[in-house]
Amino acid sequence: MKISASIYSDKQNDLLNTIQNLNESHVDYIHVDCNDDLNVFADIEIIEQHSHIPIDLHIITTDANRFYGALQKFDLDFVTFQYEDLKDKKLKIPKEFTGQLGLAITTNTSVKVFEDYQDDFDFILLMATVPGKSGGTFDPINFRKIREFRRLYPGKKIHVDGGVNAEVSFILRNMGVDASVSGSYLFNSSNINTALLNLKLNEIESHFLVRDFMRDLNESPVVYRHELSLRTALEKMADGKLGFVMVLGDDNALEGIIGNGDLRNGLLKNIHDLNDIRTEEIINTKPLTVLETFTVFQLLRFIKKQNRPVIYLPVVNEKGQATGSVNFMNLIKGEL
Repeated sequence: MKISASIYSDKQNDLLNTIQNLNESHVDYIHVDCNDDLNVFADIEIIEQHSHIPIDLHIITTDANRFYGALQKFDLDFVTFQYEDLKDKKLKIPKEFTGQLGLAITTNTSVKVFEDYQDDFDFILLMATVPGKSGGTFDPINFRKIREFRRLYPGKKIHVDGGVNAEVSFILRNMGVDASVSGSYLFNSSNINTALLNLKLNEIESHFLVRDFMRDLNESPVVYRHELSLRTALEKMADGKLGFVMVLGDDNALEGIIGNGDLRNGLLKNIHDLNDIRTEEIINTKPLTVLETFTVFQLLRFIKKQNRPVIYLPVVNEKGQATGSVNFMNLIKGEL
């Protein structure tokens, strides 16, 4: 996950010193917040003169037309418009602008507003706190919005801004978020590079619970016992694209899972006559599971205790009923 440093959050240094500090770090982008003020481009000109780090401009305005001339003049890598403030929602971005376009929305706005922008825009920026105010707390409702946006617009990128500290960053990385904006956490730390390392790689003890960020049951691959057949299991696995399917009783009691390995073993066992495969026999009735009340720290400790790689896990409540699932493909693909 890329980290975009919110440059105006540095209250200890002037602009030039902040730029210099960021140049010496391994930050990926420089995030510039613009609250309807064209003077921001004077600062952008200074940044461009003293740094090669890509600039990530977030514009909050009622009239996007005022900024089109500057977008043609400056070589910006990312430009995002705040959706709620725009009086005219139909943006006519100049063709001369060749960077990536984003649409920012606040927590109370549905990700479905992206529908009208999906042909021309590259990413959504989820504002997890109040735009323009640093130091806020990440609202966990945005975990659900991330999953919903990923499902609706799988080819688009997701950026997150607001309340991103080390513990939130770990969850966002796990969820496949492409970039996050960090301000006060980064600049209030004693060492930017240490804070940056926490955001990009480290595992941090968290007060967030697994149920805060897991895939809910209706988002997880599930087959009920009464409908179980080899065909339905394969179809559910294919639809879920996670490499497994949970087998549930009518009360959502987790009775087992069928994973790629279970399926492979079933095929090998009956390789001479595949018609002999009995679906019941390929169910792993004792899968690894985690409680929905586990913290991130407990989840990681549990995974580390296992003597084999863990790519996905069913999530259950204290009654043994399935409530969702977690998978770690994004961490594996992106950073581990």
